[in-house]
Amino acid sequence: MNEPAALRITSLRKSFDKPVLRDLSLTIPPGQLYALLGPNGAGKTTTLRIVTGLLGADGGSVEIFGHNAAREPLVAKAMTAWLPDEPMIYDKLTPVEYLAFVSGLWRMDPAEAQAEAERLLRWLDLWDERDTRCEGFSRGMKQKVALAGALIHKPRLLILDEPLTGLDATMARSVKDALRAQVDAGATVIITTHILDVAERMADRIGIIAGGTLLAEGTLNELRALAGPGDATLEDTFIRLTSPGGAPR
Repeated sequence: MNEPAALRITSLRKSFDKPVLRDLSLTIPPGQLYALLGPNGAGKTTTLRIVTGLLGADGGSVEIFGHNAAREPLVAKAMTAWLPDEPMIYDKLTPVEYLAFVSGLWRMDPAEAQAEAERLLRWLDLWDERDTRCEGFSRGMKQKVALAGALIHKPRLLILDEPLTGLDATMARSVKDALRAQVDAGATVIITTHILDVAERMADRIGIIAGGTLLAEGTLNELRALAGPGDATLEDTFIRLTSPGGAPR
């Protein structure tokens, strides 16, 4: 039997003062690094907040590995991790204390949680700072602590909103390597990013949304074919597809 999609969004709708998502449908197979791209205001963050249960939809459905996120919220959330663009950690805690707190929320076995925390902190080059309060950390270090917190319960679906914003080149490389390692280990990773060359180099598949609908989806070569002839970069392809009259409807 085929494994269900890591994420299946069907006819998702959401309005604030005006419609933000207009019958958005999207399917992401398991075991991929998927980049969700779009102009500012396209609905990327709104979509991810609905997927993670932080925001209610006006209509449509979200399924995570075959589980309806509205009808089975605890099951869906247990398989998911969300990392927003601004790392949200408790500055007065050390990395070890923060991971103990998060693992406690997930009701993990304490011994297993301690072993996994050590593995993550060593893997992310944070072990030497394990007993240092996070308030003195750089943004990049806080981002890695937040990533460790997202991974502590071994989620099958990891969702990150602009994970490389504000990071220097060394820290960005470290985070990118960590995300690719998660995919190689069998997880599914979804990112949004305005750094298109990152999506070009990292993503297995790319979805472009604009005006609250899915404009185009596929590999880079498939998107190039939709945009027109030529061996264009993702940036060129993105601009062509999101320009008025430049994308298939």
